[in-house]
Amino acid sequence: MTKLIKRASAEVRAFRNRDAEAAGGKQKPHKSQNATRNKTRVSHDDDLHDAPQIEAPRKPRFAPVTFSEEGGVRFLHFGTEWVQGAMRLRKPDHIELEYAQQMMAWLLFIETPRRIVQLGLGAAALTKFAHRFLTRAKVEAVEVNPAVVVAARTMFELPHDDARLTVHETDAWDFVNDRANHGTIGALQIDVYDATARGPVLDSVGFYRAVRACLTDAGVVTVNLFGDHPSFVRNMKRLNEAFDGRVVALPEVHDGNRIAIAFSGPALEVPFTALQARARLIEAELGLPARKWIKGLQESTGQHGDSFSI
Repeated sequence: MTKLIKRASAEVRAFRNRDAEAAGGKQKPHKSQNATRNKTRVSHDDDLHDAPQIEAPRKPRFAPVTFSEEGGVRFLHFGTEWVQGAMRLRKPDHIELEYAQQMMAWLLFIETPRRIVQLGLGAAALTKFAHRFLTRAKVEAVEVNPAVVVAARTMFELPHDDARLTVHETDAWDFVNDRANHGTIGALQIDVYDATARGPVLDSVGFYRAVRACLTDAGVVTVNLFGDHPSFVRNMKRLNEAFDGRVVALPEVHDGNRIAIAFSGPALEVPFTALQARARLIEAELGLPARKWIKGLQESTGQHGDSFSI
């Protein structure tokens, strides 16, 4: 484990900012409990509309956001040695980690969609990359922890929101179940982990069905999983149930991550020659190792014929 950077807690800055906004912009003494979010999901039944509002503050359940640096790379942690994201300081818009690069494998199958969404901001590598290079898309990230948003902007060079970039400070479950998002997202990338980093915190069939509902007719989802953990089998089973078996997983990378790719829309059959041509274009224009993704697809599915189908 690399030495953690001694820096003011990102939570402190996030909650101070929120306290200041509540006071009309005037800085208040830090009281993190006054700035926490009530994470309990409240029923919207009509008989609860007049229920009394609980004003007592709730303690945050978020793990501390910490950082380390080694070899010119800055890492994001949630208070443990598990890496939650990374940025090479000399290439802040570059996707440093191999598994994060594979999260862009949807590029093999669809053109840049109008809307790209990342569930779980982390170090913002995917969000920054899409915002910088996929200029035809509206890029959005969904992150429930305000401290992670602060860390992404102060430590990992995430730009502030603009006409093409939006960070939603909300729960991923609520986001995918919001009907306003259904049928609107072309590429959806899921990387929702807690401090233990051993399995997604959202992995039910209901969650994945809501994710599918958010996709356009030919949308694609990529999900960061751990191949050497029981959560992998569980997530693949539930993804397959939600996506009618149209799910593949790339081979495990050196850090143990496996990226699952799930497809909506009609059955897909594309010649490998077309995928190779597309991969060369991705490598030339975006610098991502796309031909390795095709080899991974062939290895994991056993499809070595003329076409890839799913």
